[in-house]
Amino acid sequence: MPKLILYGLEASPPVRAAKLTLAALDVPYEYVVVNTLAKENLSEEFLKKNPQHTVPTLEDDGHFIWDSHAIIAYLVSKYGKTDSLYPKDLLQRAVVDQRLHFESGVIFANALRSITKPLFAGRTTIPTERYDAIIDVYDFLETFLAGNDYVAGNQLTIADFSIISTVSSLVAFVEVDTAKYPRITAWIKRLQQLPYYEEANGNGARAFGSIIKQKNFTFASK
Repeated sequence: MPKLILYGLEASPPVRAAKLTLAALDVPYEYVVVNTLAKENLSEEFLKKNPQHTVPTLEDDGHFIWDSHAIIAYLVSKYGKTDSLYPKDLLQRAVVDQRLHFESGVIFANALRSITKPLFAGRTTIPTERYDAIIDVYDFLETFLAGNDYVAGNQLTIADFSIISTVSSLVAFVEVDTAKYPRITAWIKRLQQLPYYEEANGNGARAFGSIIKQKNFTFASK
């Protein structure tokens, strides 16, 4: 098997999505830390690997792939022993793809990144609409999970890996209300039962939370 190398920072949600996928596939790989907080992703060496200078970046036999969604779909397509994590059935795959796009466009871009970007730029008072964006995410997820154990149906898929990595980071800003969101609560607990969850996502999510806590942010009053 060609040597796989994953470049990233454990606190990064997209990196954790890739780590969850690799763990589920039981594929050996080397993990190389690229500290984006210290701008190591802007080094000349890293830019040669990924001119977009994002993490995660995957190296497979000298080829480089970036964007977590592209990486995890590639991994399961190439290394999966079955298609359970990314079904070949077109309707089932369309649901998984929709959830992946939901994660990138709504959860990550509109909820997480829109709050972390001003925070890391020095702002400590967060506009109320950023709180509302997180609540919208939780509302949608609770709906997606109606009658389902997982976000794209009744089997674990890469959509779960992608979404849990970001949702477990959003809780650093707004906790999941267990009474209001019983399905999300049960889904999170279900994923936490995975034998590789803590190493692949739990530790990194806590690291992310610690970084956010140090920012001493508050939400603006409504």
